[in-house]
Amino acid sequence: MQSDLRALSLECKKKFPPVKEAAESGIIKVKTIAARSTEILTALKENSSEVVQPFLMGCGTKEPKITQLCLAAIQRLMSHEVVSETAAGNIINMLWQLMENSLEELKLLQTVLVLLTTNTVVHDEALSKAIVLCFRLHFTKDNITNNTAAATVRQVVTVVFERMVAEDERHKDVVEQPVLVQGNSNRRSVSTLKPCAKDAYMLFQDLCQLVNADAPYWLVGMTEMTRTFGLELLESVLNDFPQVFLQHQEFSFLLKERVCPLVIKLFSPNIKFRQGSCTSSSPAPVEKPYFPICMRLLRVVSVLIKQFYSLLVTECEIFLSLLVKFLDADKPQWLRAVAVESIHRLCVQPQLLRSFCQSYDMKQHSTKVFRDIVNALGSFIQSLFLVPTAGTASTATNQAGNNNSGGPASAPTNSGMLGMGGAVTVLPAFEYRGTWIPILTITVQGSAKATYLEMLDKVEPPTIPEGYAMSVAFHCLLDLVRGITAMIEGELGQAETESQTTPETASSPALSSEQQDFQSVSDQMDKETVSRAVWEEMVNACWCGLLAALSLLLDASTDEAATENILKAELTMAALCGRLGLVTSRDAFITAICKGSLPPHYALTVLNTTTAATLSSKSYSIQGQNVQMISPSSESHQQVVAVGQPLAVQPQGTVMLTSKNIQCMRTLLNLAHCHGAVLGTSWQLVLATLQHLVWILGLKPGSGGALKPGRAVEGPSTVLTTAVMTDLPVISNILSRLFESSQYLDDVSLHHLINALCSLSLEAMDMAYGNNKEPSLFAVAKLLETGLVNMHRIEILWRPLTGHLLEKVCQHPNSRMREWGAEALTSLIKAGLTFNHDPPLSQNQRLQLLLLNPLKELSSIIHPDIRLKQLECVLQILQSQGDSLGPGWPLVLGVMGAIRNDQGESLIRTAFQCLQLVVTDFLPTMPCTCLQIVVDVAGSFGLHNQELNISLTSIGLLWNISDYFFQRGEIIEKELNREEAAQQKQAEEKGVVLNRPFHPAPPFDCLWLCLYAKLGELCVDPRPAVRKSAGQTLFSTIGAHGTLLQHSTWHTVIWKVLFHLLDRVREASTTADKEKIESGGGNILIHHSRDTAEKQWAETWVLTLAGVARIFNTRRYLLQPLGDFPKAWDVLLDHIQSAALSKNNEVSLAALKSFQEILQIVSPMRDSDKPETPPAVNVPVPVLIGPISTPGLSRPFMRTDSIGERLARYPGSEPAIVTDEIEDLNLWWAAWNTWYRIGSESTQPPLTCDKLTFIPSQPFLTALIQIFPALYQHIKTGFSMDDLQKLGIILHSAVSVPISSDASPFILPSYTEAVLTSLQEAVLTALDVLQKAICIGPENMQIMYPAIFDQLLAFVEFSCKPPQYGQLETKHIANAKYNQIQLFAPAEWVALNYVPFAERSLEVVVDLYQKTACHKAVVNEKVLQNVIKTLRIPLSLKYACPSETTWKLAVSSLLKVLSIGLPVARQHASSGKFDSMWPELANTFEDFLFAKSIPPDNLSIQEFQRNESIDVEVVQLISTEILPYANFIPKDFVGQIMTMLNKGSIHSQSSSFTEAEIDIRMREEFSKMCFETLLQFSFSNKVTTPQEGYISRMALSVLLKRSQDVLHRYIEDERLSGKCPLPRQQVTEIIFVLKAVSTLIDSLKKTQPENVDGNTWAQVIALYPTLVECITCSSPEICSALKEALVPFKDFMHPPASKVQNGES
Repeated sequence: MQSDLRALSLECKKKFPPVKEAAESGIIKVKTIAARSTEILTALKENSSEVVQPFLMGCGTKEPKITQLCLAAIQRLMSHEVVSETAAGNIINMLWQLMENSLEELKLLQTVLVLLTTNTVVHDEALSKAIVLCFRLHFTKDNITNNTAAATVRQVVTVVFERMVAEDERHKDVVEQPVLVQGNSNRRSVSTLKPCAKDAYMLFQDLCQLVNADAPYWLVGMTEMTRTFGLELLESVLNDFPQVFLQHQEFSFLLKERVCPLVIKLFSPNIKFRQGSCTSSSPAPVEKPYFPICMRLLRVVSVLIKQFYSLLVTECEIFLSLLVKFLDADKPQWLRAVAVESIHRLCVQPQLLRSFCQSYDMKQHSTKVFRDIVNALGSFIQSLFLVPTAGTASTATNQAGNNNSGGPASAPTNSGMLGMGGAVTVLPAFEYRGTWIPILTITVQGSAKATYLEMLDKVEPPTIPEGYAMSVAFHCLLDLVRGITAMIEGELGQAETESQTTPETASSPALSSEQQDFQSVSDQMDKETVSRAVWEEMVNACWCGLLAALSLLLDASTDEAATENILKAELTMAALCGRLGLVTSRDAFITAICKGSLPPHYALTVLNTTTAATLSSKSYSIQGQNVQMISPSSESHQQVVAVGQPLAVQPQGTVMLTSKNIQCMRTLLNLAHCHGAVLGTSWQLVLATLQHLVWILGLKPGSGGALKPGRAVEGPSTVLTTAVMTDLPVISNILSRLFESSQYLDDVSLHHLINALCSLSLEAMDMAYGNNKEPSLFAVAKLLETGLVNMHRIEILWRPLTGHLLEKVCQHPNSRMREWGAEALTSLIKAGLTFNHDPPLSQNQRLQLLLLNPLKELSSIIHPDIRLKQLECVLQILQSQGDSLGPGWPLVLGVMGAIRNDQGESLIRTAFQCLQLVVTDFLPTMPCTCLQIVVDVAGSFGLHNQELNISLTSIGLLWNISDYFFQRGEIIEKELNREEAAQQKQAEEKGVVLNRPFHPAPPFDCLWLCLYAKLGELCVDPRPAVRKSAGQTLFSTIGAHGTLLQHSTWHTVIWKVLFHLLDRVREASTTADKEKIESGGGNILIHHSRDTAEKQWAETWVLTLAGVARIFNTRRYLLQPLGDFPKAWDVLLDHIQSAALSKNNEVSLAALKSFQEILQIVSPMRDSDKPETPPAVNVPVPVLIGPISTPGLSRPFMRTDSIGERLARYPGSEPAIVTDEIEDLNLWWAAWNTWYRIGSESTQPPLTCDKLTFIPSQPFLTALIQIFPALYQHIKTGFSMDDLQKLGIILHSAVSVPISSDASPFILPSYTEAVLTSLQEAVLTALDVLQKAICIGPENMQIMYPAIFDQLLAFVEFSCKPPQYGQLETKHIANAKYNQIQLFAPAEWVALNYVPFAERSLEVVVDLYQKTACHKAVVNEKVLQNVIKTLRIPLSLKYACPSETTWKLAVSSLLKVLSIGLPVARQHASSGKFDSMWPELANTFEDFLFAKSIPPDNLSIQEFQRNESIDVEVVQLISTEILPYANFIPKDFVGQIMTMLNKGSIHSQSSSFTEAEIDIRMREEFSKMCFETLLQFSFSNKVTTPQEGYISRMALSVLLKRSQDVLHRYIEDERLSGKCPLPRQQVTEIIFVLKAVSTLIDSLKKTQPENVDGNTWAQVIALYPTLVECITCSSPEICSALKEALVPFKDFMHPPASKVQNGES
């Protein structure tokens, strides 16, 4: 300072002494200050006005050199801040004077600047003066000064505001009460401001006044001002110090009240101005827009919007609307360009855009500003492409003549081509309908670097290059999209992370904190909903405009980079809409990309319907012209890279793909790949498009669903350029990756993807209907691919995926489509089963069932190719996964079981192959609960009638299965019981009844029962071979493995399996067809015994019945303890009965065999000896009836012993045995009743007779009768007379049955041998058994004897009169005596030869009688009489008997019977029981001895003699057995006998005989014997009773009478005969009579005289004359005999005695 002052004093020494003095005093002052005080600067500041004074005075000299020196010194003072307020005021005044004198202008500016920047002492008026000074300097003539002043002004303005900011900073901690401001007078409100703030306020207020061309309030002394400069200053303040305006009410007030109205007012010329409007028409001339102001205004507006938007909501709405208006086509080109630039500035500020949206678009009654901006950009871009009509040619109104690019029409047509040496380089550009607009690179993306808004120096509007506006607008769009999406996605991400973190904090333990957290969570939710609403509104507001513009640009774009940008924008928008869930807009963007991918006008319904509707509803029409999204104009500029066939029902021609299409396709793939999660329903659009592209490009699915480039053969119309050929693998790869990436989608998105594929597939299917063209398999292939990559969460997509494949694709009529559906489904199932799930499938049964279920569902589809695929899949699953199927077995087995009969052999064969694999390999690995299903399935194959071998093999499988059950019995049983218990528990919890077949039986037994039931079904199959095989298998399994069953289960086996089967077989057999089966399929001959269905069924019936009977027999020890054994027994007997009575010999005979078996006539082995049950498996029978079952298996079986013996064997303390026996008896009686019914019905003669009458066969009858003896053993104790009669009827009928003539040669014995048929044997055996039983039976049984005799005697009669069988005509072979039988006689039936049978019966009778003659019953019932009566028949017939043997046997039998019977008869003579017998006997003798039949002619003499000897025997019997006991015999009988003897002893027949009969051979011996007998009984030596005397007298008189007759006859004959000798027998007779007479007399003499009746003597003497007459005979023998006869008469020659003597004597 001192040096400055010295310099000043030196300069002013001469001219300005006052100044010099002042300077020197100043030096002293400074020195003193320096000497006194420590703080020099502070002291200086206090005295600064004195210190500065010399310099001011120096400036006042107006001498340049001095002034400069002073100014420099002052500046130095200022810079050390030693200027006080007063001093500063003085300095400014001094500067003002200098300014007015235009001195040192630049130095002044510098000084002001230093003064204001170094400290804050200048305030208020001083400050305003300093500022005005700078302004004044700005408007000097000197350019340099002007510019410097302008810069200074700018800096000063800044300084003023910076001071205010600093001041606020200092006071920010002091909270002051805001003073209520009444009204809006700024004067009053200023009083509240602090000093710096007040300055700033005044300054800003005046700037507004100045720009508005009003007088300033504070900047007094301003002379002139420009608007451009004012606007620039306003802009810089607003831009640099926004917080001032935002923090202070007063300033905000200024903005609202001053700045905004000002801007709006200044804009008015631009708004009103229309390009090309005729000026003359308007009354007041319109002010033209002025570029510099307009441009600056836009800058101010940009700042206002950017910084003070929150304050100036309404004003901003106006500004923005203006901006939008400036884009109109009728505004000057430069105006539109700067407007676009301004809008670009907004577009790069997404937060700002967000605010617009919140403040305007979301408010009810406000302009939709944000939407308008976007739409305006769109319209702007569209307008650039529209060529204006000539009427409004923009060239006419060019401004300043330099705006030659104002209208697109002026663009030279070839502007896009830069000719360079013949080569053509294509500039990046847009081209649309002939309008070509180049794309200029204008800014880095994301920053809005304006070109024209920065042209502050230009006064005239600049020339805008062609394409600039378009490029900016294009970038606006891109930046807008980028900004919005980045912002929203960022916020979305933040919201998501917050919402993830908040719930965790909410679970803190303290209640209060929980509540508070809950509070925060709900706040959070509110915040999120609010912001979500904003995001959605933003997107909703802008998407239409964006889409319209972008689509147009995409269509017009010829540059790959631009296209890429457009596509990227569309993609990001689509993704954003997707994330926000705005479906319509999302779909619209996606549609745009999709349309871009496809050739123009491609008929794809999905695209045309959805978005056309949404877009046309909002009218973005420009001058009435709707902008089409896709237009043909773009074809010409794109390189065609592929030609292919469209995917349509009837493809017409070909379509071309350009490189842009491929680019779009890649974008589409990219979208799907990266944003699949938000696509939702638009997957449909995406996939439909891809499907069509893939089709056009000729990609076809390969294995696993990946698409590969097809062979060239695929379509002759597919042409691919090399460019695209290299792309194809990439595209197909991306396609695959796209579906691979579906594994990262969330579940909902995945479902959308699947649904889309499904509906796509449905469309493809619709297209493939009704033609067999190659269908589009894209969807199916991709479904498969998606399924395969999502195996880890297959559960969530399995149902829709497989559901679609199953219900739709697999049932499609197009075979290729169907085949792929099945392929996809089976691949998925196989992959699912092999995939390494977590937890593994073995622990996740539900999943396994889910995976296998579709396999089962395939069974409902009829197409055989599908079923074949299904079965092949099963086979593969079995081979790869068979061991681990676990709970999946029922489904797998269900698939095999679902094959139906009509499904063709190959299917059945494949399915059966699977089943065989299961049975051979997998039975041990499957859960035991599935075994039942295996049985069912195997059974169902048995029922298939396509292939007999399969049926038979499946029966074999059932046998194998049963073996497996048997071997693994214990393990299976345990597992099943465990399972059962679990199910039972579940059922109880649910409160339902457990329902399974054969329920009460234990589960293992149920398994067996199912097996049996299946075999049972097969036993009634229509094919005989199957029935036979199944039947054998069924009975074998029950036989071999039945011991494994629980005892109680046998009940079910009997009732539900065996009897059920018997019922069905019986029904089938009885209803079977009797038609003859010609031949069994082609050339197989059928044996005649099987040539009708009926006969074939007969075989089945036989098998079944036999099997059941065998089980009843061998397992009786198990069955008997069952409660309802008697009932079962009855049912079985009923079956046997119905079979036995069936009209089929085979069945009926077999039925009897079974009957025999269950009666154990065929003695069974003891069960424990049976080889088929291993001894290890001894199932103890549960104790049901007390001690009975204790012996277990070893119970005795033989039931043939009598009940008495049985009872004797057990001690009486066990009554249980008795009840068992009674049980038994009931059973046996049931059997007897059955036997009786069979017998009576089968042997009952038919009522009518025709060819078809059924007559039981001999073997049948034989078997029937053979059953009786064994049966009888068990019922004999209760066998009553009634039963015996029933039996008799049956025996009788059975024997009467004739034989059919064709069978007779096999059954009938030849007639030379008299043999019994087996039936007859059986009948006799039956009777024999009976009589033996009666013999040893108790007394009361013996009354049955007579009945047996009756029966036998009936048979004996057969010998003479064979029985009749109903009305049947039979030919009796017995009549054809000497073997002259004609076997082929007309009669159908041949009666048997009953002679041997009758004879045998007779023998039996004799035997029996010999044993039983004395029995009371025999006596009482007149058996003897019956015997005699019966014998009388053959005896009376004698030679007329059918067989000669008969009467001979009859005689001998009679003799035997009488020899026994007569003594008995005599014994009972008094009782009169035999009274009726005697006459019968007499008649019999009579009939026999004097038979009416003549001996046959060929009878030899020896024979005759033998026969005679028989007669003699009879007489002998009379003589020995009858006559001696005459006194016990009725008189008339004896008389008859005597008469008969008399008759016999006379040779010649009575004279009544005709001549011819006389020739009958005489029976000399016989006569002799008769005579002798007569003689013998003439006298008895001792007469014990009068009775005896009476027989002698009778005999004598007979004898004498006879002798008399003989002699008389002889005499007559002798006389008549003359010389001829008499016949020899007559001679013999006479000789015999003569001898007899002599004998008689002899014996009379020997008798005591008192015994001889006088009458007798008289008779004897009366003979004498006759004898004498005989003397004349010629025969010497007679003579000698006569001599002997006459000699005894000498004794009668007594002299006549005197009367006295006579009286004395």
